[in-house]
Amino acid sequence: MIVLREVRDEDLPVFWTHQSDPAAQQMAAVTGAYHYDRELFDLHWARVRADPECLLRTVLDGDAVVGLAGAYGPPGEREVTYWIDRARWGRGIATAALAALLRIETGRPLFAHAVADNTGSIRVLQKCGFVIAGRERGFAQACGGEVDEVLLTLT
Repeated sequence: MIVLREVRDEDLPVFWTHQSDPAAQQMAAVTGAYHYDRELFDLHWARVRADPECLLRTVLDGDAVVGLAGAYGPPGEREVTYWIDRARWGRGIATAALAALLRIETGRPLFAHAVADNTGSIRVLQKCGFVIAGRERGFAQACGGEVDEVLLTLT
């Protein structure tokens, strides 16, 4: 059973393992410098955990930490994010985690984006009620260049 709980200090090394996985980075494509450098990762997490506008949750499958889900940004511009351990992809965990997050984060609209060829993530968002609102090009550090992105909205 998938549940969300507050992020704990001991979750961060697990998140690092998930987010520093090169195959997962390639699929997400739009990554930050903190996905490649543990010190920057720790600084990033200290900053976002201190920001009252960030809603961050650890995703649990039973007792196992399997990812994170969150929402950030000011009202009217909030965006959702999630990252699930690659070893657990394809099991409905991301959809269950995002659905649980949307029960906590009730403000609308919410926004999301995904690389156009990340059909799994786009499908997760659509299953949770997001609709494709547009497309754009964006720089993807993991790919070393620009990629097509899909922009999604939940109203």
